[in-house]
Amino acid sequence: MQRTRYLTHQPGGRPSATCQQSPLWTVARPTPALLVPAFLIVLLVLASLRSWFALRPRLVDLSRWTERGLDAPSNMENHQANSQNYPTGILGATRISPIFTPQVQQWSDDIAHWAAEYGLDPNLIAVVMQIESCGHPNVHSPAGALGLFQVMPFHFTADEDPFDPYTNANRGLTYLARSLEISNGRIDLALAGYNGGHGVIERIPDTWPEETRRYVHWGMGILEDIRQGKHTRPQLDAWLAAGGDSLCQRASAVLEHRDQ
Repeated sequence: MQRTRYLTHQPGGRPSATCQQSPLWTVARPTPALLVPAFLIVLLVLASLRSWFALRPRLVDLSRWTERGLDAPSNMENHQANSQNYPTGILGATRISPIFTPQVQQWSDDIAHWAAEYGLDPNLIAVVMQIESCGHPNVHSPAGALGLFQVMPFHFTADEDPFDPYTNANRGLTYLARSLEISNGRIDLALAGYNGGHGVIERIPDTWPEETRRYVHWGMGILEDIRQGKHTRPQLDAWLAAGGDSLCQRASAVLEHRDQ
């Protein structure tokens, strides 16, 4: 076997030939004593990453307040716990609650169908219909919103009838379902996004328009009465007294004519 000769450098810089030198590069094999600490370090890193991602939503919410020089609400954690998974985790109904007004109750079969089609809780759909139109299929708002779910005209195509209940429901409930997706299931944020546009979901509530804050107040209040299984409807009655009753009276006149 031919032996390879390697050149080595003497202190003076001149190379000299030697035989059977050790390889220039030697790979050290890890020993069990080194593998165990390395394995533990990897586990520690993975556990830290898991904890970070678990805490991140809380840290993000806190940062939204502190970056504006505000103290986070003392009940923020409870508020989040009550808001997340609210439509399906707590209500979980297949039919709407009996507390809704008769005008909305007339749409109960359609609401049940829409709830299954769009993966939404029927009580959430009914709350939006209650506040938006009280079941009035042809109502206009001063801002230009149209129909049962008060959908803005630019959401419809040129060949669609915005006052057709099923077309209106398709556009409105698609937008509501997207609001829930963006808000990670936070029903209060989803209601805010439905009323004020998806952009408000990323903003803290004190920056929302006043109308959006009222909208969330009424919607969450009605849903809370349903969640508690109340036989009365204090929040809905308060909404009626605040101006909703006139809307419902207009809806009654249209619905009576429509049923004839």
